[in-house]
Amino acid sequence: MRAMIAAAVVCGLMIVTQSPAIATDAPGERTTSDGFHLRAGPRTTSDLVVAIARADAELFAAVFDQCDALKLADMVTDDFEFLHDKDGLTETSGAKFVADIKAHCTRVQSGADFRARRELVKDSLMVYPLNNYGAIETGVHRFYKLTPGKPDQLTETGRFTHVWKNDHGRWKLARVLSYDHQLAD
Repeated sequence: MRAMIAAAVVCGLMIVTQSPAIATDAPGERTTSDGFHLRAGPRTTSDLVVAIARADAELFAAVFDQCDALKLADMVTDDFEFLHDKDGLTETSGAKFVADIKAHCTRVQSGADFRARRELVKDSLMVYPLNNYGAIETGVHRFYKLTPGKPDQLTETGRFTHVWKNDHGRWKLARVLSYDHQLAD
């Protein structure tokens, strides 16, 4: 919880301004006794959680299940960025990300890389609204190596933070932080 509060302060989600004393405040707002105005951030709704969970599932299906670069291109912003604990800043645009996923899919088809699947860890998904922009999604996921005729093999578990942009009613992934990757035993 402390990390979420620190992140909110760092990201500027909590706004504090000096204002004259206000007799009544709107819900989610407060004026301190010394005249500082405080605002709460927007509340998460079940509709938002459902929408982000759906967008998340569609994104990972396009990448891992379908290897559908065209579908993926419509799901990320032009200024997409991906930061990974293993490799640092790995993607700096939606076009580069899509090209890299397409190249990965080609390697999988040729046998140079293995096919994988991603599993979202049950009850790990958290969604927080970003007013006038979109949403933050956090969670834990597992990755498995898929080999025909064999059980799926857990390869690693990691945490993620995604920033989704609501682009005229269409959810697009804008930023990814992928971290705390732990190899399976």
